[in-house]
Amino acid sequence: MQTEKQLIVKGITAGYKNKTILSKLDTPPFSVGKLTVLTGPNAAGKSTLLRVLAGLLKAEGETLFNGENMLNMTPKKRAEILSFMPQSVPTDIQLSVIEAVISALKASPLDATSSQNNEGVVHRAMAILKRIGIDHLALENLSQLSGGQRQMASLARTMVRNPEILLLDEPTSALDLRHQIKVMKLARSFADDGRIVIMVLHDLNLALRWADEVLVMNKGQIISQGTPTQAITSQVIADIYGISARVEKCQKGMPHLMIDDEIIEDF
Repeated sequence: MQTEKQLIVKGITAGYKNKTILSKLDTPPFSVGKLTVLTGPNAAGKSTLLRVLAGLLKAEGETLFNGENMLNMTPKKRAEILSFMPQSVPTDIQLSVIEAVISALKASPLDATSSQNNEGVVHRAMAILKRIGIDHLALENLSQLSGGQRQMASLARTMVRNPEILLLDEPTSALDLRHQIKVMKLARSFADDGRIVIMVLHDLNLALRWADEVLVMNKGQIISQGTPTQAITSQVIADIYGISARVEKCQKGMPHLMIDDEIIEDF
């Protein structure tokens, strides 16, 4: 019987210049088929952790996938396993959407990708654009798109290589409500395909509705973890945000965060 693949993070220490952000951080295992959300206030270490996993930030410790420490992998080997979508998308890329997606595919070190003919590459690029719902933008220049459209194009570039691990850093930040739901449904479907999906989100209601697991971070540590309603509680919100809030079920039975007021401390 084959053991289910997991991503295990052990004793991660990382930061920027002379400032340590994560110190000997352990996380619960990230599992195939699960959508895990990292949330918490600004400067909590969420994006730092994602950048460590992506191999974009040096760190001490272990990020074990299939028994191998990804921190020790070559960029080529790591690119065979995961894709990372950053927070911000460049605005000055003079390529059409499909050219940008094809360039991401051709830049892949995967032998199977590099051996495809041009027709196969275009077909694969168009397939991911269609799945994401922006195939009608295929010939549009990236620099002429709205912020939300560029975000969706960035998601297409991230997914075109069919990664086993998908890392998304605030993928809904530039999107309107409709496209936020679209991205969350896509992330859910990517996990259902048999991937590990890890996403940074600030919107706690999106996390409550769509995540399988939530890790609430603050000051480089995990404060709370579990299912969305286990991890996001009134006490956790009060402790790390200084906000009085309630998690209640809506008429459809879905959990929803209700904000009451900020907590004013007496000095």
